[in-house]
Amino acid sequence: MMQVYDRVLGSRSDMTLVMLSAITAMLLIVMGALEVVRSRILVRAGIHFDALLKTRVFSATFLKSLRSPGGVPAQALNDLDAIRDFIGGTGVLVFCDAPWAPLFIGMAFLLNPLLGWTSLCGGLFILGLALANEHFTRRPLKTAVRLNLAANLFANGSLRNAEAIQAMGMLPGIAARWRLRHQHMLAQQVVAGDLGGLMLAGSKVFRLLLQSGILGLGAWLAIHDQLSAGAIMAASIIMGRALAPVEMAVGQWKTFVHARGAWARLDELLTGLPEAAPAMALPAPAGALSAEHLAAIPPGGRAAVLNGVSFSLDAGEVLGIIGPSAAGKSTLARVLAGIWQASNGCVRIDGAELAAWDPVRLGPHMGYLPQDVELFEGTVAENIARFQTIDPGAVVTAARKAGVHEMILKLSEGYDTRIGEGGRALSGGQRQRLGLARALYGDPAILILDEPNSNLDSAGDQALIEAIGHARRQKSTVVVITHRLSILSSVDKVLVLGGGKVEAFGQRDEVLARFARPTVVQQGHGPAAVPAPLQQAQV
Repeated sequence: MMQVYDRVLGSRSDMTLVMLSAITAMLLIVMGALEVVRSRILVRAGIHFDALLKTRVFSATFLKSLRSPGGVPAQALNDLDAIRDFIGGTGVLVFCDAPWAPLFIGMAFLLNPLLGWTSLCGGLFILGLALANEHFTRRPLKTAVRLNLAANLFANGSLRNAEAIQAMGMLPGIAARWRLRHQHMLAQQVVAGDLGGLMLAGSKVFRLLLQSGILGLGAWLAIHDQLSAGAIMAASIIMGRALAPVEMAVGQWKTFVHARGAWARLDELLTGLPEAAPAMALPAPAGALSAEHLAAIPPGGRAAVLNGVSFSLDAGEVLGIIGPSAAGKSTLARVLAGIWQASNGCVRIDGAELAAWDPVRLGPHMGYLPQDVELFEGTVAENIARFQTIDPGAVVTAARKAGVHEMILKLSEGYDTRIGEGGRALSGGQRQRLGLARALYGDPAILILDEPNSNLDSAGDQALIEAIGHARRQKSTVVVITHRLSILSSVDKVLVLGGGKVEAFGQRDEVLARFARPTVVQQGHGPAAVPAPLQQAQV
């Protein structure tokens, strides 16, 4: 602009105009190329950042969901997405362009010190608006994020119980509670949005006033022969470029605050769950299992559910755990499986503490059937094979042991049938038997079954007893938690829990004889007396 006004219009030279136009075109093409390169670099930097942390964040999220159930488990993954998008988006361009602002202001000083000081003061004022925006919107934005997480948590919990909500007409009440939480979040967002909009409008108005003021100041300097006519327009353009990053920072501040909050949450997660140092791989377990003075507090709880539980099993032994409701049986199963950590004492496998085993290496040698069976979106074969490389022979063998092979063949596509999220297309008994097949896959050395027959009919019950017998013959150590005492005919030892403590442990007949009433149940390969405290539990 300055060269056209001062050289071309004054000299009326076509060649000067052509050369200036060519130089300008070349520089703009270079600028465009650099913009493309910068954009590509930033996008790939975001993807690289995601690649470096995605596995670590997923593992930490998994561990947190185990140790602190509740919350929004996928929030950390959403935070990782937010940071990646910020790095590869327009928000980070503010930081790329900001270092050029002093250069442009310096150019304004070269044109005239008054223009330089005006640009500098204007830039500092807009920067002050950005800082004020940060100060006034930080708390409402932080509160809005927290309330949004709480509303999402409530919605997720409600959707998991959609059947009960539909059946009992609970939708209006549930929806009203969600709306209340959502409205509180929106109220905070409105406060932050109003303040941010005020600051953004103020910075824009001030920048336009400043540009107009620069034109007026440039004209005054030109009248007094201190500036050329072309420099008036050049000063306005230079000042606009100098203040653009500052104004962009004000406009992108909400995105920046969101990314900063995501960074803080990720930092808290990864700091609180540091990556474990790789331990020396232990040999495949034979199956000896013991608990020593075991105590456990459920995640989020304060009182110990287990207190001083001790027992020992040799490889190939079958233990039945019985006791009234809330005795701590399922908690013991979770601690034995390494799902929950012991607050005191330890679990040992082949003499080594459970913490010394790498869960990934130990997993194939462990079979676990939880009380509430969770299947995953995928095929029947993938679920039984634990989403590892499918060995068709091993999958069919596990299904036959669980007595579910024929049932699978009757499905629409057999082992390739997709069961949907959570296996909702299957009945409770079918899910439980598929979960048992998954637990039996690969002939694990240790098998932990928590209420494995709660949803089974008589045929499923018989298949379960046969599966336990097969595991015994394979020298697998089996721990069975049950309220249905018929399965005790298949166990070698019995552990009676009451109030989180061991009331009895030993050989099956000896333990049951201590608690027995005259009624004796004859099943399988020996008598099984019914413990008196547990008569109400038998089906």
